[in-house]
Amino acid sequence: MITRTPYSMLTSKEIKPSGWLRKQLEIQAKGLCGNLHKIWPDIRDSKWIGGDREGWERVPYWLDGFVPLAYLLEDEELIKVVKKYIDFIIEKQHGPEKGIAWEGWICPVKNIDELNAYDDWAVFLIAKMLIVYYDCSGDERIPGVVEKIVKNMRFRSVHFIPKDWASSRWFEFLITVYWLYERTGEEWMLETVDNLWYSAVDYKKIFGADWKNKKPAYEWQHRGHVVNLAMALKSDALLCRYFNTKGYSTDPDEFAEKMFSLLQEYHGTVTGHFNGDECVSGKSPVHGTELCGIVEAMYSYEWLFVLTGKEKWLDRLESITYNSLPAGLSDDMWTRQYDQMSNQIACLKYEEDNTPFMTNGIEGGLFGLETNYGCCTVNFAQGWPKFALSTFVKNDNGISAAAIAPSILNFSKDGADIKITLDTEYPFNNELRYIIEASKPVNFDFEYRIPGCSKGAYVNGEYKGCGMHKISRTWEGTNEINITLNFETEIISRDNDLFSFKRGPLVYSLPIGEKWEPVEYEDENSVRKFPYCDYLISPTTDWQFAFSSTESEFKYNGLSDVPFSSKTPPCELHVKMKPIEWGYKEGLEGLCAREEPVSREAKGESVDKVLYPFGCPKLRMTEIPIIK
Repeated sequence: MITRTPYSMLTSKEIKPSGWLRKQLEIQAKGLCGNLHKIWPDIRDSKWIGGDREGWERVPYWLDGFVPLAYLLEDEELIKVVKKYIDFIIEKQHGPEKGIAWEGWICPVKNIDELNAYDDWAVFLIAKMLIVYYDCSGDERIPGVVEKIVKNMRFRSVHFIPKDWASSRWFEFLITVYWLYERTGEEWMLETVDNLWYSAVDYKKIFGADWKNKKPAYEWQHRGHVVNLAMALKSDALLCRYFNTKGYSTDPDEFAEKMFSLLQEYHGTVTGHFNGDECVSGKSPVHGTELCGIVEAMYSYEWLFVLTGKEKWLDRLESITYNSLPAGLSDDMWTRQYDQMSNQIACLKYEEDNTPFMTNGIEGGLFGLETNYGCCTVNFAQGWPKFALSTFVKNDNGISAAAIAPSILNFSKDGADIKITLDTEYPFNNELRYIIEASKPVNFDFEYRIPGCSKGAYVNGEYKGCGMHKISRTWEGTNEINITLNFETEIISRDNDLFSFKRGPLVYSLPIGEKWEPVEYEDENSVRKFPYCDYLISPTTDWQFAFSSTESEFKYNGLSDVPFSSKTPPCELHVKMKPIEWGYKEGLEGLCAREEPVSREAKGESVDKVLYPFGCPKLRMTEIPIIK
């Protein structure tokens, strides 16, 4: 048995993005994510579809975001591509003819030696993706395909100890097992949970009293890998669904909160994420954090809200979605960055053995198709679509508004057709308007959320505090709930006596002028031609400033066709600053700022400066001193 969750996720059949969120998904569809199957050999010529290129995580990663993107946008051309890949993958799933070790196996391998040595992380990933596809498409083949995968993994989990990435990410397969169990109720499936847990990485042990990764990791390791940790935030909460039916009395929130708090204390960034330029790298504003880690943390927070019912996970989700995610993507989403920094004065190639990163290479800060590693090229795809799917969830007797973004929900209850629309330009402004339409009188609960980044709100003129607020009533005709959030500009204190401005969920940065230089080339393995080339980004304006006042003035500009535009930001803060001598990190002159300035003495008079939301500029200074 498994326990019920406080909330249940909805699908693209019920939820559709609108407003600026739809624009964001449309940009993604026109950029890398929507074109990788045309231009990148690891997707276009993958072993997953009969080619000779990578046959492990890249196609499953890409489909995990590409599938919900296609269905959320109801884009028939993209849906055709989805079906081409899914049909080929399903067709190649093995039956019983080769024996029990092969039966149900779905990943591309040639022989028994490859099968036995295969890292099962790709199995976990493709199974999870197939569930997303089923929820979007309703393809009746999928439950049977997934059942065969679970049976095969039950066999493998008895005869093989999970290795490498599978050992670190074993809990991701619980999502698949629970999904199938809720449809069949067959107890044998849950044996796989026991088998994986017994033999794989134990994060409770890692994050015990003597946690070894409080300091930056200077050597590569699984236990300190930022993506593994971002995924593992939800590990115990998932496990609790099964173990709490066996006599355990574990709070699904307890370990997640402990792990989150430790990561923030020792490696936290101003956006609410944690640094890890491959492995955890401290709190420095010039140590990067990997884009894969950002989208996986988002996915963990989406699950943690559903599993624990605690809205703090939605606050944390919005913080990194509205700051860290867009910061790692170009305006047109034709290029992505591997590692982003809070204080990022250039995105240029470093010299060997002389980078600001702990465990990443010379291309770690570049925007490009495949710079540093290709995992982020495919994995970033899940960020915006899955966030769109987290805007509404089911509660016991109705619907709860969860992550705040413009979207539309359609569902039926007791013979009534119900439509709930959220009309908003949040997070850029503070107005929310829910419109609830019912075709006939129907009773259900509707929950709305006042986010923790607000100092309460006025709801149809009545003041409400932060948190979830439930309305239980009979709904008839058209109803409106108008919410004005109380945003106040805050000064966030960071290490080394540095500070950042924040308003609502948005962190603000001093933008630096950007010169983008395309790097085009062709060799035997790859082609880099505009628009899917790599880029060097050099600064064109000065960045060595300190705040000379804690006062600021907020200005709302309105939304353009690019919601997180680096050129025409939707909102801004006007502040006073003075020039100072900041200086470069030793050996990285012109490439990377120091962790803190050489001097905090003003070199001139106060000047007016404009701060942009963190996710808009690609070159930025975010953690800055205040001249007293």
